[in-house]
Amino acid sequence: MSDQPAILLTNPIHPDARALLSPHARLVLAPDTAPDTLKRLAAQAEGIIVRAMLPPDIFENAPRLRGVVRHGVGLDMIPVEAATARRIPVANVPGSNTTAVVEYALSAILTLRRRVARMDDLMRREGWAVARPLADDTQEIEGSTCGIIGLGAIGSQLARKAQALGLRVLGVTPHPDTLPEGVEAASLEDLLARADIVVLCCPLTEATRGMIDARAIARMRPGALLINVARGPIVDAQALGDALRAGCLGGAALDVHAVQPLALDHPLRDCPNLLLTPHVAGITATSMRNMSMGAAEQMLAILRGERPRHLVNPAIHG
Repeated sequence: MSDQPAILLTNPIHPDARALLSPHARLVLAPDTAPDTLKRLAAQAEGIIVRAMLPPDIFENAPRLRGVVRHGVGLDMIPVEAATARRIPVANVPGSNTTAVVEYALSAILTLRRRVARMDDLMRREGWAVARPLADDTQEIEGSTCGIIGLGAIGSQLARKAQALGLRVLGVTPHPDTLPEGVEAASLEDLLARADIVVLCCPLTEATRGMIDARAIARMRPGALLINVARGPIVDAQALGDALRAGCLGGAALDVHAVQPLALDHPLRDCPNLLLTPHVAGITATSMRNMSMGAAEQMLAILRGERPRHLVNPAIHG
């Protein structure tokens, strides 16, 4: 129906979520995520479901907008303060991709420690005899120390599963009283010095931007692993690349990058012992449906004039 409210989708959502929304709204899928495209389409939208970076001024010419919902958890794609200033509710879907991110972190740790990807590559290209010796200096993870920076939903679940695999766990958090059972509170400096595996699960803030720089990496144990499932700008990419090339670290996994997509000529692409993925830690068939359905349900609440379950800017009601 032409009088249905228009919901802008910056990217596709799960078919089940489309089916949930379609009787109540006209869904408009952006043909691309360029700022001008999103601003043009937002001008007629009453809701936006967000999977791409919104331009900071998108709300200035969106007079019909009644709410914005993040398809996922991280809010760095949405200018939340600008939305609050215009009394536009913003919601997200916490927990929808937690398991996916945790499982990615564990798979990255195992891949790097056991060197399975490198063995596969060598066995295919150069044969059994060349690949097999790589196993001689690999290490099991049981008995290692895992340091987790950021103990929210993802970090806490990772801590519990890491302990189940026999790892000791250290945690850096501003709320040490909320640490999961068995996790030892640590300062950042202490964690970097003691951990065999460092996993970044913290939000990107002014305090965490560039936190893992050359000085921080120098504090890490020789042979330690660094896993980033948080946000790219938390890690100084040049410092990490230098450390990997010098053999100071055992390896690293980066799912997120300061500039995305990662350029084809980026120096990190040639680094040894570095696992690179295109921001997919939170993406599985299961999590995509969870995120889409959660976003759709909250958008329907907004269209009904209700407070969304996971409102992140409650000041709009102040």
